[in-house]
Amino acid sequence: MKIVILSGAGISAESGVATFRGAGGLWEGHDIMEVASPEGWQNNPELVLDFYNKRRKQLLSVKPNPAHRICAELQQWFEVDVITQNVDDLHERAGSERVLHLHGELLKVRSEIDENYIVKVSGDIHLGDKCPKSGQLRPHVVWFGEMVPMMEPAEDIIRNADVAVVIGTSLQVYPAAGLVLQTPPHCKIWYIDPNPGNELNSYFGERLTLVANKASTGMERFKEYILSEAKIEP
Repeated sequence: MKIVILSGAGISAESGVATFRGAGGLWEGHDIMEVASPEGWQNNPELVLDFYNKRRKQLLSVKPNPAHRICAELQQWFEVDVITQNVDDLHERAGSERVLHLHGELLKVRSEIDENYIVKVSGDIHLGDKCPKSGQLRPHVVWFGEMVPMMEPAEDIIRNADVAVVIGTSLQVYPAAGLVLQTPPHCKIWYIDPNPGNELNSYFGERLTLVANKASTGMERFKEYILSEAKIEP
């Protein structure tokens, strides 16, 4: 059985990672377009670098929560792929082996002029830090208005899902939100969110299970369900 987990900010919020949706477009006091758009980068690259330096430092101070750990635990019994909108590494730290980052990774930077120059980083990046071709290093994050290069491989993954778990995402950010519509007709959909609404009912009908709970509680319920369906004793 192939399980595909599509995760968003809500799963990492339980670990203490800051989110911006639902806060009037502000991310820890910043207009999101100032720090997560090509225009913001052009206008004030030092502000953008400082913002992501702080996010990186915060990330290194938090740990995976039970929802991340259950995602990884399911690998014992099933083929599991995680497609995450998050730029943190909490899925990997929890033990998930197949993680696709749609929107980049906070612990990597890339060159402004050489898209193939991507390197890991754990400390701060400053204006003047450059790649071997003298291009300024910038966060390896997909900003608003930029292409999402990992969409095609993500679509390939979710088109082969037997079960898709949508967790911690409002399904408001496109093109990522459209991934769930790429699931095959036999695929069951679990949508875990404190306020899931019923917008997906018209698309999926009986294929859909809504779980109005936080990520860790919802994933515990999903684990019980899927092990029971597969007749597996945990």
